[in-house]
Amino acid sequence: MHLVDKIRGQPVDCHTMRIVVIGAGIVGLASAHFLRAEGVRDIVVVDAASGPGQGTSYANGALLHPSAVEPWNSPGILGYLIRHLGREDAAVLLRARALPSLVFWGLRFLRESSPARFRANAMANTALAMDSMQCLRDMGADAWDFNHTRKGSLTVLRDARALDESANWAATLSQAGVRHRVLDRAGLLAVEPALAPIAGELAGAIHNLDDETGDCHRFCVALAASLASAGVQLRWNTRVERIDADRGRVRGVHLAGGVRIDADEVVLAAGPHSVALAAAVGLRLPIRPAKGYSLTYTLDADAPAPGHPVIDRALHVALTPLGEDGTRKLRVAGTAEFCGDDLRIAQGRVDHLAALATRLYPEVLRRPAVEAPRVWAGLRPVCADGRPLIGATRIGGLWLNTGHGHLGWTVGPGSGRLLALQMKQQLPSEVNAEAFSPARFGL
Repeated sequence: MHLVDKIRGQPVDCHTMRIVVIGAGIVGLASAHFLRAEGVRDIVVVDAASGPGQGTSYANGALLHPSAVEPWNSPGILGYLIRHLGREDAAVLLRARALPSLVFWGLRFLRESSPARFRANAMANTALAMDSMQCLRDMGADAWDFNHTRKGSLTVLRDARALDESANWAATLSQAGVRHRVLDRAGLLAVEPALAPIAGELAGAIHNLDDETGDCHRFCVALAASLASAGVQLRWNTRVERIDADRGRVRGVHLAGGVRIDADEVVLAAGPHSVALAAAVGLRLPIRPAKGYSLTYTLDADAPAPGHPVIDRALHVALTPLGEDGTRKLRVAGTAEFCGDDLRIAQGRVDHLAALATRLYPEVLRRPAVEAPRVWAGLRPVCADGRPLIGATRIGGLWLNTGHGHLGWTVGPGSGRLLALQMKQQLPSEVNAEAFSPARFGL
């Protein structure tokens, strides 16, 4: 079947149409990849940055985690936010200055925190994540250098009750094909000896066998090179000022400097920047930015470096070992901060994250040779119900692939494939496309 759309009553197949993709992070590039795989010849990817993956994809947690794709609005989130309002050590921090922008979005965010809705949203994301792991291989990722490993991850638990609860949730996820095994303390230390100094604080772990690691930015660089070699146009330092729509259909995009690109279809995959671009054509996206931090440590060559990514649910932090340019590194990520579009580094948040990392690996990070980490912050586009927006809108020819929150790296490849199949008027059997349709918000 050809990718078909009606433009002024004439069918246009995928060999003659032009598609503009706004955004060159993991989601936008994956969208372009799978559109090209479906036979679209004229694809233009535009991004305001000087290269691929320089926004939210740049220095995220480096963990592909189908084992942990539940939304942030878990049951009890309202009480947590109130108790931790303004606290620098909060896992989810709500800044008072951001409250006016969160009122209506927040009502839906809280509504989706009921146990039944939370579970349904988590299971939908899990199906997309598992499909995305296969998409990663279909894209040819095994031949690319992005610090890729397939050792799984370790969710460490600090008491027997927490271990039992996590084991029960892992059993629920196993219905979607997510594999795991439960480890007691001895089993955990056999898998990850670097945790031995804090063994007395840990009851055990869930070994998430399908989780992987990889540097998202390096993956985006490799993917962009692959797209360029396949004939996809990549335009850097190119800021889209507005989407051109006329009589309910897109006609192209207007760039800074007065340049216009004609387009038959437009894919909006610009992360948190998608909101303003969509608003200009009458679509109010239920997305708000949440700032996430990461620290990247360069480790002492003689240190007992971790071998597996570790997620500590109690501390709300994830630590992922990476190898880069012949050196050993440790990427530390965690917390979310609702503070509007403010990308400034809050030192209190950095200090808190560093303290959490040191608590898990004191003998690794307190060594004299370990210098201060490289600090990064990025804005995650959080959809109110915790599921991304993937699919058509009521504006003809305008498609969304945005709102992935903290899941972009994990579900990005699968999101690109899901969008491309919808644009080709096909639906995958592995993923329920309606669960991610923008129509659920009337878009």
